[in-house]
Amino acid sequence: MSKRDYYVILQVSRAASAEEIKQAYRALAMRYHPDRNPDDPTAEDLFKEASEAYAVLSDPGRRAQYDRYGHAAFQGGGTGFEPGDFGAVSEILEGLFGEVFSGSRRKRRAARDLTYDLEISFVEAALGTEKTIDVNRPAPCATCGGTGAKPGTPVHKCNVCQGRGQVKYQRGLFAASRPCHACRGTGTKIPTPCDDCNGSGSKLRAESMTVKIPAGVQDGAVRTVRGAGEASASGNGDLHINIKVKDHALFTREGADILISIPISYPQAVLGASIDVPTLEGKVIMKVPPGTQSGKMFRLRGKGIPVYGGYGKGDQLVTVVVEVPQQVTRRQRKLITELAQEIGDDAHPQQASFLQKLRGLFES
Repeated sequence: MSKRDYYVILQVSRAASAEEIKQAYRALAMRYHPDRNPDDPTAEDLFKEASEAYAVLSDPGRRAQYDRYGHAAFQGGGTGFEPGDFGAVSEILEGLFGEVFSGSRRKRRAARDLTYDLEISFVEAALGTEKTIDVNRPAPCATCGGTGAKPGTPVHKCNVCQGRGQVKYQRGLFAASRPCHACRGTGTKIPTPCDDCNGSGSKLRAESMTVKIPAGVQDGAVRTVRGAGEASASGNGDLHINIKVKDHALFTREGADILISIPISYPQAVLGASIDVPTLEGKVIMKVPPGTQSGKMFRLRGKGIPVYGGYGKGDQLVTVVVEVPQQVTRRQRKLITELAQEIGDDAHPQQASFLQKLRGLFES
């Protein structure tokens, strides 16, 4: 099968700058690297193809040869990707990604991040709060100092990985690495484990801490406390707090606005009234004007939730719902009938308009 054009492989023009070529290869390498696509031979082939193209086009001399003669300029393996020669790929990856894909590894294991699920009330989320939580954090064992070995006994370097924690193996035309099976990636062998931590080097330690929850935080938000995760000799991980906001009996939320529905009686809707409305800051009196229709929405400015990470506050939107009695006495029915006759159709312009449109629809 004939080779594809290197510029086509990297998806750049023939006039692309060195930086554009580098960025194009970086994106393809991140996408097709075998560590991200285990047991996928197609991804491995695409990664190898992109690496070969970059090795040529990133070198001014090789690129000039390729632009003039095409693939014929490198017949016989002149690209530097001879079978079994992994140096070029390793140098490229280490230069672009550091130690992420180059096969090297930090000698000290990075501390892990921890997660904690915190449930707060609707009002606490809206106004902000402080919570004291208890977190079980893995910390270096006090008995062995985090080495995992019984005090006074030695810690040996793993003879399989030579203390690196990973072993290299061959995948196609490049070298890859995986955690050492002998030491489970620690790089050490412990002949006599610590009795207190069973050789793990760490123990769970309960710790209380106060967490500040800012006003306006939403359900599903994540608050990160730097350095509050697992403790290790190389530093501390972070603690990620997952916020769960409980439902409120009356309020719902829409962004920074609070929504509430309040039932009113038919006389209140007809004659007007002053009604009590609960807000985050306490009860307020709201006037309902005469003739208010069911479903009418009123806006209470600034009675909503503080804008998260910004300035100002939302509003409270109050929807009034006219409640119709489900049961009436004989006397009440008589009075309502007399009232309906007294009011007549002229008092219901929306109903009259609807009936007129309905008649016109059927007549047409």
